[in-house]
Amino acid sequence: MGNEEFAQRMQREVLDSYDEELELELEDRPFDADGNEIALTEQEKLERRRYFAELLRLQGELVKLQDWVVATGHKIVILFEGRDAAGKGGVIKRITQRLNPRVCRVAALPAPNDRERTQWYFQRYTAHLPAAGEIVLFDRSWYNRAGVERVMGFCSDEQYEEFFRSVPEFEKMLVRSGIQLIKYWFSISDEEQHLRFLSRIQDPLKQWKLSPMDLESRRCWEQYTRAKEVMLERTHIPQARWWIVEGDDKKKARLNCIAHLLSQVPYEEIKHPPVQLPERIRHKDYSRRPVPKNMFIPNRY
Repeated sequence: MGNEEFAQRMQREVLDSYDEELELELEDRPFDADGNEIALTEQEKLERRRYFAELLRLQGELVKLQDWVVATGHKIVILFEGRDAAGKGGVIKRITQRLNPRVCRVAALPAPNDRERTQWYFQRYTAHLPAAGEIVLFDRSWYNRAGVERVMGFCSDEQYEEFFRSVPEFEKMLVRSGIQLIKYWFSISDEEQHLRFLSRIQDPLKQWKLSPMDLESRRCWEQYTRAKEVMLERTHIPQARWWIVEGDDKKKARLNCIAHLLSQVPYEEIKHPPVQLPERIRHKDYSRRPVPKNMFIPNRY
């Protein structure tokens, strides 16, 4: 293979990796009320290019942060809370997209089963806490009790009050143990949530995101607002304060959140020795065995 051909293949490989971003952005494609895709203006196209450029830069910094966490044994827990369709999942995808899943993982727990309902409330969350050199992102967390469980009546008044008595001490213990705890609340306006729900209803690729609980949350908007206000007031402590992310503009919310996250960790670039690809060892007595054709999947594309 010549140098020019090799350079072209390397360039195609890089472009293929960046196509992952375009695939992720399909979920943000704009539709009108009839489900037809809206053409972007030149200004909107320019803004998308700027967004991708900044996102890739920030993701490069996240890789440096990851290397520093591994090298120092730092432990980070990041909580993502907020209203349905506020953009929590989108920013989590962009944070984890280029990171090692063995270092940075997502904990998105389902509703508790019968056994878990009899446990200490925080018990099923502690199993997902990080060891040294790990980052854990909670896509919703123990704050379910202060939000959906309170609004939907899934917990008693006594359990609700006990949560507020326990959670500050629980989080202080995490911090004392060496875990850096960062809490984000994604805020979204009533009108924007309404539009995003309609978009999910019209888009067959998004309909799976709409659970019966999500739909019920629209009816209970004001109850969720009151629950959020109480939660922020009673759990905003110096050791683990809340940070609000304005989520009406998805792309700006992602960039702002990632940039803020990077500012909260005292990471620095870890120098690595140059990687040398070893030469492949070849043996004259080795020959590759043929694979039966019926083992290959059809080439349809």
